[in-house]
Amino acid sequence: MTQTSDTVTWLSQEAYDQLKAELDQLSGPARVEIAKKIEAAREEGDLKENAGYHAAKEEQGKMEARVRQLTQLLESARVGEAPADTGVVAPGMVVTIAFDGDEDDTMTFLLASREFATSDIETYSPQSPLGAGVLGKKVGQDASYELPNGNIAKVKVLAAKPYRA
Repeated sequence: MTQTSDTVTWLSQEAYDQLKAELDQLSGPARVEIAKKIEAAREEGDLKENAGYHAAKEEQGKMEARVRQLTQLLESARVGEAPADTGVVAPGMVVTIAFDGDEDDTMTFLLASREFATSDIETYSPQSPLGAGVLGKKVGQDASYELPNGNIAKVKVLAAKPYRA
């Protein structure tokens, strides 16, 4: 199956291993633990007024949603492969933009999954308004994206280089 750049999640080996370990924990020992909590709460009697049962079921729902999210993320992950240095904005690249063409008002960020966020550099996902706006743009091209207040922000792509940890 060929994947396009907007469905691929670029992850370092370390990030992939962390997420895989979380998935293994949630789909193994954590599932057993929550099943025990639900069973114990069920044995307490009337389920309509059993706060422990409802809390355990809610926790189970959140956990299962996270399992689905991690499974999907890891299935679409490209591990350790930085994108090609072509000057075209793609996931896994450090992008520098200028706001409204003002080359003094710039921002540099990593275009990657929020799961890859580090304290070293701000991270925007390719699905975010800014990420989607610059995705596929070449250095020197203008891009635009919608702000939360509905206004349109215009930026110019100044640089796009593969991320190196």
